[in-house]
Amino acid sequence: MTDTDGYGLWFFAFINVAIFIIFAFSFFKPQTARDWRSFGAFSAFLVALFSEMYGFPLTIYLMSGWLQSNYAGINWFAHDSGHLPEMLFGWTANPHFGPFHMLSFILIGFGFWLISAAWHVLYHAQHGGKLATTGPYAYVRHPQYVGFILVLTGFLVQWPTLLTLAMYPVLIWMYTRLARSEERDTRAAFGGKFDAYAKYVPAFLPTLAAMKRQPKGSR
Repeated sequence: MTDTDGYGLWFFAFINVAIFIIFAFSFFKPQTARDWRSFGAFSAFLVALFSEMYGFPLTIYLMSGWLQSNYAGINWFAHDSGHLPEMLFGWTANPHFGPFHMLSFILIGFGFWLISAAWHVLYHAQHGGKLATTGPYAYVRHPQYVGFILVLTGFLVQWPTLLTLAMYPVLIWMYTRLARSEERDTRAAFGGKFDAYAKYVPAFLPTLAAMKRQPKGSR
């Protein structure tokens, strides 16, 4: 075994991409063209992430000069060194049990749970011709997009790369635009009922007021 045996494993990169895309698909279940655009962007992020995690460590190669100069005691071409937050903050134990790795699991797990919980509420609301205002929708207007952002953030905390860091704000901008487009359609369909709901429930970040009361639109 050599220090670079953890790279060049394109089969493992493919398997991980497939697993997480299928997993996300089972939670999100895209139906409209808008859903597929957001899901496609999320999938592209996963491809970029796992290509560097198991295929070719582009970020490590590009930053190798700076990393070796400032952290000379670390073999940056060892696979575990790709867990940059643990390495940069001096975590000497197994990085898979480091604080950033544990935090990433919490963010990813909660993100997928939020996507799933929101989808069930939205599915029943749409089939009943109603506005989704219960469950996660009682706290934020776009819980599925919040869930995707949490998952993306979790992966960044676990294994940051230059490409995924560049994609991250673009994806957030994309989800924000999609959310605004959705709201125009929802407002056209539900009118004042949506306005009453939106008055008390924020778009992405839950507020104390939203957690204390149910919006009028849910009644």
